[in-house]
Amino acid sequence: MKILLAIQATGNGHLSRAREIIPHLLNYGELDLLISGTQADVTLPYLIKYKKNGAGFTFGKKGGIDIIDTVKKLKPFEFFNDIKKFPVQDYDLIINDFEPITAWACKLKNKPCIALSHQSSYLSKKVPRPHKHDPFAEWIFRNYAPSTSQFGFHFKSFDKNIFTPVIRSEIRKLETQNKGHITVYLPAHSDELLIKHFLKIKDIQWDVYSKHSKIAYKNNNINITPIENDPFITSLAASDGLLTAGGFESPAEAIHLRKKVMMIPMSNQYEQQCNAVAARDLGVTVVKEIDKDFSEKLMSWLNFAFPLNIYYPDITGKIIEDLMINHSFNSIPLAV
Repeated sequence: MKILLAIQATGNGHLSRAREIIPHLLNYGELDLLISGTQADVTLPYLIKYKKNGAGFTFGKKGGIDIIDTVKKLKPFEFFNDIKKFPVQDYDLIINDFEPITAWACKLKNKPCIALSHQSSYLSKKVPRPHKHDPFAEWIFRNYAPSTSQFGFHFKSFDKNIFTPVIRSEIRKLETQNKGHITVYLPAHSDELLIKHFLKIKDIQWDVYSKHSKIAYKNNNINITPIENDPFITSLAASDGLLTAGGFESPAEAIHLRKKVMMIPMSNQYEQQCNAVAARDLGVTVVKEIDKDFSEKLMSWLNFAFPLNIYYPDITGKIIEDLMINHSFNSIPLAV
């Protein structure tokens, strides 16, 4: 059986999840990988057959999307040409993590496309949303990467075929401790803005993993390091907590490691706003923006927040098995 796994590479969560999913898919056939997007810092220890520009966004430095840079990096003619020419007919099974090129290629050629993504969970009305709905963003959930069937992930199993997060094996194997520092990943905020606030709280060490710096440096009690998987998870395992944006994988992994979490969802990014609502319902601290009172909010979180008592079981293999049984004529794993 020839299988294609198509992965969105705007942000790191999709690739982090793929690290855990790929070994299970390899048990069922010959696997090719496609990545589209330009904003991921996490790499995959597997051969990538297809790399595409795709259609994503660029992180800004003021808490939102960099609209100008996003538009500059869009290549619409290349994007539509990739959709038209991509050989979906060469594959027996196409699994898609919110990746638009292969999803639309499947739709145009009447080929089944199985969504396996966090975004798929938002096709259910049972998943929490902000009070103010965004009709255009809801349309994006339905149409950015169209699929014929869906398997979703979220902080809770809100509906049928919505599963708890995929926690990577390397995260599950970590030995945790609390050295008192805070691990920070806020890719839509500038290092300068974060440093300005962190310098006000001098008795805490801040380990900032930066989207905007290519070199590591130190400023008093603040360590700035270019984002890289191994140093990040090492810092997280030894931290008191995680300060992050409104993504999905990083907060889920921190919750699983029994670390307290503060989330600052990106402005005008509806998916992150939705994630923040679900996380807040669990007990995660959510702050709307970094404003003049942010230092006081940080101090309150440092002093009074606590980790959640939530454990995410390892069900990835069972999810892939069910997917194969439901969508494949040959669902028996290969002999190893």
